[in-house]
Amino acid sequence: MKKLTSIIVILLWVMTAFSQNTYISESTIQNTCSEILKESKISSQMVNRGITQTASLWTEADGTEEEFMQFCLTHFCKTPSEKELLFNRLCDNFETIMGHNHAMVVNLCLPIHVAGYKQLPIDEMFATYDVTSHFTSDMFDTKIAFVVTMNFPHYTLKEKAEQADRWSSLEWGYARLGDWFISRVPADKLQAISAATTAADSYISNYNICMGAVKANDGRMFWPKNLKLISHWGLRDELKAAYADKRDGFAKQKVIYAIMKHIIAQTIPRDVIDQDKYFWYPVAGRTYQGTIQFELPREKDVRYQYLLDNFHAISAADPYYGENSTYLDRRFNEELEFSQQDIEKLFSAFLSAPEVKTVADLISKKLGRKLQPWDIWYNGFKNRSDVEESSLDRITRTKYPTKEAFAADLPNILQTLGFTKEKADFICAHVTVDASVGAGHAWESMMRSDNARLRTRIGENGMDYKGFNIGIHEFGHNVEQTFSLHNVPNYFLAGVPNTAFTEALAFTFQQRDLELLGANTSDNIGEYYELLDNFWSCYEIMGVSLLDIQVWKWMYAHPDATAAELKEAVISMAKEIWNKYYAPVFKTKDQTILAVYSHMIDAPLYLCAYPLGYLISFQLQNYFKGKNLGEEVERIFSQGRLIPQYWLQKAVGSKLTATPFVKAAARAAVLIENYEKQQAEAEKAAKKSK
Repeated sequence: MKKLTSIIVILLWVMTAFSQNTYISESTIQNTCSEILKESKISSQMVNRGITQTASLWTEADGTEEEFMQFCLTHFCKTPSEKELLFNRLCDNFETIMGHNHAMVVNLCLPIHVAGYKQLPIDEMFATYDVTSHFTSDMFDTKIAFVVTMNFPHYTLKEKAEQADRWSSLEWGYARLGDWFISRVPADKLQAISAATTAADSYISNYNICMGAVKANDGRMFWPKNLKLISHWGLRDELKAAYADKRDGFAKQKVIYAIMKHIIAQTIPRDVIDQDKYFWYPVAGRTYQGTIQFELPREKDVRYQYLLDNFHAISAADPYYGENSTYLDRRFNEELEFSQQDIEKLFSAFLSAPEVKTVADLISKKLGRKLQPWDIWYNGFKNRSDVEESSLDRITRTKYPTKEAFAADLPNILQTLGFTKEKADFICAHVTVDASVGAGHAWESMMRSDNARLRTRIGENGMDYKGFNIGIHEFGHNVEQTFSLHNVPNYFLAGVPNTAFTEALAFTFQQRDLELLGANTSDNIGEYYELLDNFWSCYEIMGVSLLDIQVWKWMYAHPDATAAELKEAVISMAKEIWNKYYAPVFKTKDQTILAVYSHMIDAPLYLCAYPLGYLISFQLQNYFKGKNLGEEVERIFSQGRLIPQYWLQKAVGSKLTATPFVKAAARAAVLIENYEKQQAEAEKAAKKSK
């Protein structure tokens, strides 16, 4: 009875989840299952699940009901050994298809991603060409997809969690293969998504502010003529670097903050974007050429039109999915494999924790002033906050005058972090370094014969500190990408549970950048500074992530909105989230700064990967203490793409939670405050003794 009940439950779920069409009748499904079970050594549950899911995707164009039945009888594996043999062949063939297609995409995008190319109008056209846009339809047209769905059916997140520790690596590979064909999105829809996201990426990648033409209200110019800062990353990093400037830092931050607010409100003059023909006073909102003031046209909500274009392209594919029929559902349930509700609850609890005020009070005391809204990027818990960025620039430009010099040093960097020479050489043999047009990124390989890409900005005068800091972050991604492709049990387990897990390792690498430069000022309380730095960064990005989610909810509720309407909604929601979680800490209301993040425009619903990355990173780094980093990183990131909570359980012995991070931050704040008081008293006593 229990066995029969479970079969019925499975059938009901599959018929609901895969309900795109009802061309194949229930009687044909039952007859097909019965015929297969006469000869099969595969369980009846698996037969029913596989055939039912396949039937839900079969259309009249694929063949008659009789042809469906005959196809299933021919291609359903009758024994476990047949199934394993088929799986291994699919591993090889999918690596060939996906790996070479991915390599083609990487090469077609070189002119818009990598420095040194003279960009042509046709480059963006090639970059929008998605060579895999027909992959799913081709797999269904050739009926390869049906062979997969019947032999390797899909499991829900709940089912995967229930079976997690019962499945072998092979069975996990089967389950991951079952995630590949759960919908039939037409190629033109996929091509439209690729075109929209590529256009948004190009817009953001070329959104620079020429800081040599920017002035404070009193006419002061703080930046060199040739300095360009990409929005928002470059602006944010320059604002963070200004904490070390005791003379002009506050004034610089005020100007940069004004620039950000203009970008959000789209009151930024169009002709100051990536141009330096005019002097711009962003705080006052004035532009000049010489002594003549000009009223320049604003950008006209272009930023929000790109966001809308992404929404329209992505949501056009919604009808082709079963249970996860919105991009919000797909992003959380299928990609991140954390429910949206769980994420929002986790983030809200973190942001509302009383311990946040403890940390904020310490920041205010360290700054000697009331907090300003831009102090969400407070940089003073890093040892680097006491080091002038110009001195770090000199170090990095000397060490890395070219991308080749940086690439040559990567094995040494890994050995400094605890990897053996053999492992360092192995990893670096599978990583290619490029000078980036944009802020920088890491791009995985999808076949073992190809390389992952590490991209960061490397100027004509060499790599500056920002480029190094980003480069080390991206290198962390590359290390994960190498282990999680080459060391996993099978091809369909390649990768990590979701992007937050690769961000966690990237953060771990990035936080040791000064150590790698030999510029850190280490002391026995350094780990507490680092913990608070991560905590404050997590606090900042969680609010941005909640805004990203709210924006997508709003677009789904207002699918016909204009760019101007979306802009007003984003600004309003940014203020609401600020007022709920940040105003009680910063003592100022109605700030819009959470809306400045460029990822909102060019990477739909990606942002929540960052706070998840911080939380995961905290647990990983706690686990790494007293252990060899190289050995543990290899072990942990060779597990394969399990579901997140199970991956963490196997990696560090516990599932994801925010509470330990919050409590640890509060303790660290108290320890640091007492430590700094003691240091100040010791300095005062030393002066008196002189």
